[in-house]
Amino acid sequence: MQTKNPSTSQRAGLRRTASRAPLLALALAAACGAPDRGETDAAGTATAAPAPLDALRAAVVTERVKTDSDDPAIWIDPRDPSRSLVLGTDKDDTDGGVYVFSLDGRIDRARTATGMQRVNNVDVAYGLRLGGGTVDVAVATERNRMALRVFSLPDMRPLDGGGIPVFDGDSLRAPMGIALYKRPSDGAVFAFVGGKSGPANGYLWQYRLEDDGRGRVRGVKVREFGAYSGRKEIEAIAVDDELGYVYYSDETAGIRKYHADPDAGDEQLAFFGTHGFVRDHEGIALYRRGDGTGYILVSDQQGHRLQVFRREGEPGSPHAHPAIAVLPVAARETDGIEVTSAPLGDAFPNGLLVMMSEDGTFHYYPWEEVEARLPARPAAKAAPAQPG
Repeated sequence: MQTKNPSTSQRAGLRRTASRAPLLALALAAACGAPDRGETDAAGTATAAPAPLDALRAAVVTERVKTDSDDPAIWIDPRDPSRSLVLGTDKDDTDGGVYVFSLDGRIDRARTATGMQRVNNVDVAYGLRLGGGTVDVAVATERNRMALRVFSLPDMRPLDGGGIPVFDGDSLRAPMGIALYKRPSDGAVFAFVGGKSGPANGYLWQYRLEDDGRGRVRGVKVREFGAYSGRKEIEAIAVDDELGYVYYSDETAGIRKYHADPDAGDEQLAFFGTHGFVRDHEGIALYRRGDGTGYILVSDQQGHRLQVFRREGEPGSPHAHPAIAVLPVAARETDGIEVTSAPLGDAFPNGLLVMMSEDGTFHYYPWEEVEARLPARPAAKAAPAQPG
């Protein structure tokens, strides 16, 4: 199911500042309770410097998770996009979880799933075939149990029978990164999983998610692929369902690009973003436009900024992705990010960017404020609201 874009007149009305007043109030309230940046916390640990004056400022800062926020995902409500959800992980070692937030940044505690062991990353897929029907799902990595956890959306009901084992139980490859891919040709749903460590080739494992015959989700490994520099780790993964590519951050080295379809081969298509990052290449998100263009956003973690690349590449070179912009942001030490081009009601009529911040929160940025900092390009319709 797909949502429709609002008309031009509707967009103009939706942009009114008054519509964001409750969101801005929540952001200011959260900021007042945050520790001062550029100083030290109660344990004497140095905190990040204050955001520069030209940094993008969040319209909403969410309530805090219990311990350590890491990675967000967005689920778009097909009936009422203004009631869409943001999911965010908490990496607490014994009471971690997938938190559910409304678009005003408040935690939905009835649907939040906790009691898990170091939940690292999360992603969303629409229309997984299960039990004779289809269901939208959130899939997260439960790092300390070497498992994937699968929940139905929007109710967050467990669908995995306690967890799907990954990496054949090799604890040195504890699962961190996760990205989901729905193959357009047949609707099959796959999970790409990255671990804490791995070999120079075959770092990522790809699993097909399917019904185990009892209405629960199981994972069947279909390939091992992907180069690794050996420098740090591979956590951030993102998939372009429409164009058929998977991207991942080889931390401190660059961003690698491959075919998402396991039947399309294991050749590396691109290795970009190798210069200009302060240190770690972290979260990746894809802003899709309806004409096949858009943006690849990557968190420059220690730079407290986003590096932006063209989704479609360069004319005649679809796998050439030079940086086109660097955007300072108010979020600090960002790991995971997510973005959508779907209109999400009055507050986010042109889409939403979500970024993790080091104080246990997630920051929401209206897309039009991000796009205003990017080089001008021809107008295009947003991509369908739900990928795949």
